[in-house]
Amino acid sequence: MDSNEFRKRGAEMVEYICQYLETLNERRVTPSVEPGYLRHLLPAEAPYEPEDWDKIMNDVEDKIMPGVTHWQHPRFHAYFPAGNSFPSILGDMLGDGIGCIGFSWAASPACTELETIVLDWLGKAIGLPDHFLALKEGSTGGGVIQTSASECILVSLLAARAQAIKRLKSQHPFVEECLLLSKLMAYCSKEAHSCVEKAAMISFVKLRILEPDENASLRGETLRQAMEEDELQGFVPFFVSTTLGTTGSCAFDNLYEIGQELKNFPGVWLHVDAAYAGNSFICPELKPLLKGIEFADSFNTNPNKWLLTNFDCSTLWVRDRIRLTSALVVDPLYLKHGYSDAAIDYRHWGVPLSRRFRSLKLWFVLRSYGISGLQKYIRHHIELAKRFEQHVLKDKRFEVCNQVKLGLVCFRLHGSDKLNEKLLSAINESGKLHMVPACVNEKYIIRFCAVAQNATEEDIDYAWETIVDFANELLEKEQHDELSEIINQKKTHTLEKKRSFFVRMVSDPKIYNPAINKAGTPKVSLDMASPIAAKGSNPVIRTQSSIDHNSWISWPLAFLFNSNDDNGQKSNVSLRFRHLDTNVRPSSSRRNSGAGSSPSPEADYTASVVNVIKSPKKSPNLIRKGLAGSNSSTNSNTNSNNQK
Repeated sequence: MDSNEFRKRGAEMVEYICQYLETLNERRVTPSVEPGYLRHLLPAEAPYEPEDWDKIMNDVEDKIMPGVTHWQHPRFHAYFPAGNSFPSILGDMLGDGIGCIGFSWAASPACTELETIVLDWLGKAIGLPDHFLALKEGSTGGGVIQTSASECILVSLLAARAQAIKRLKSQHPFVEECLLLSKLMAYCSKEAHSCVEKAAMISFVKLRILEPDENASLRGETLRQAMEEDELQGFVPFFVSTTLGTTGSCAFDNLYEIGQELKNFPGVWLHVDAAYAGNSFICPELKPLLKGIEFADSFNTNPNKWLLTNFDCSTLWVRDRIRLTSALVVDPLYLKHGYSDAAIDYRHWGVPLSRRFRSLKLWFVLRSYGISGLQKYIRHHIELAKRFEQHVLKDKRFEVCNQVKLGLVCFRLHGSDKLNEKLLSAINESGKLHMVPACVNEKYIIRFCAVAQNATEEDIDYAWETIVDFANELLEKEQHDELSEIINQKKTHTLEKKRSFFVRMVSDPKIYNPAINKAGTPKVSLDMASPIAAKGSNPVIRTQSSIDHNSWISWPLAFLFNSNDDNGQKSNVSLRFRHLDTNVRPSSSRRNSGAGSSPSPEADYTASVVNVIKSPKKSPNLIRKGLAGSNSSTNSNTNSNNQK
């Protein structure tokens, strides 16, 4: 690609970017792809021969865009804003076109000096004390652009560690540095960003994470008590990281209280992480949130979050740049130059050696919008957040979980964490909105942040309507599921009760037949008369009783009641074959009358023979005795006693 084609393709790219940003609302906020989707769309090896530019751009739209999460989308409300503006894009384009590597003043004087000037501009606008400004007379501080807040915190902790080891080494010159290192203790709030913990891991120092108050704010008293306890245990406090505008709920540590307490602990480095909220301090009405900054040793904020500047652009200021650079300086001969003592070399201010011309885009943004334009942009986002907060407060099913001071609103449905997880999952899966959760005060909350540069009130209203729609559907389903669960539990309980009752009923008929309780329980005897069947006739059964109360029992229990009671009499309990829907009433037999002759079937069953609808299928006793009674007698009894 030569310069002529670059002009053509550059114009096409600008048009593509403009078209993309103008039609973002037509796209899904988050992609509906799975891990590894792109691997199957692209070849396994780079092309050996050059390819046509049009083909490359076609692949951008067909293969890359389907997997992009659109951070500039008006329905994107996750995390914090990702700075983006046309002046910033043009600044990056110019910096990339120049292509300098500004690791030292000599490597590119303009790259170094513009960064120093722009950082002083922004520091003054934020309201930082003079000792943080590099060009202020008598100042030993200054500012630098890093890649992210994580790097700002890391280099600040490394500088604090170097100063602490140096101080301890002077007090204990014969103690190994590794032992001194094991005694160092850093501190932060539980609401601090995870990069503080990562920085401590990289630096091999201990980190004590402290509990904030009910507003997610770290208080001075909490820090003091922890540091005193650790000193009694032989540890050496050396670094405190505070946060103005936490990631979870945009809470503010009490910087003034903490600074006052640290007066009693000389040598402890106080860092202030204001990655998101720090940009808002350019608004005069928000500067009170910065109270206590005079106690800080370092401060960072990210213009690539809330000052319309593209990533990467994280700004760090230090009170004493010598304390910072002494921890990171490495000065080989091939990097030295004749103005080292008179100029700033930013390679000593961070981890990487090579540095891009990042100050150009910040310079372009500050000049294109002016401080007033950036203030208007920040205030607009705060107004949108307040509008969303009012929507939440009007619906009694929801609650606001943070103090809405800037552009972040934390909310949740009244109910369990699981319920809110389901709500957020359903919303994100739809692709209509994108939000992320956080845990604040041991509660699962949903974060809603005003993000898009040109977001409108209609975007906020649409977001709330979408949330309400999903909440209505979820709550209706939850109520239905709860009702179904209650019904199922009742069915299960009823079935268990029926089963239990059946078992007890078979074992003890008094449970379901109070008449048996009144009549008394017959005495069980092994002298039982079994059912018998006559050839060519229906089956009959005989029971004996002397109790004159009518009742019934199921036929398997008839054998248990076919015995004499204590008075030598038989129970007069009628028998019911429930599976045959038949009742049988017994009468006294010759055996009960004391006759010595063998009982005949005709005599024994004169009053108790009944015509049964069908014979029991499982009763081997029915043919056991081979009854040889008269058919005529049986038939006559059957006709006289037939019930069905």
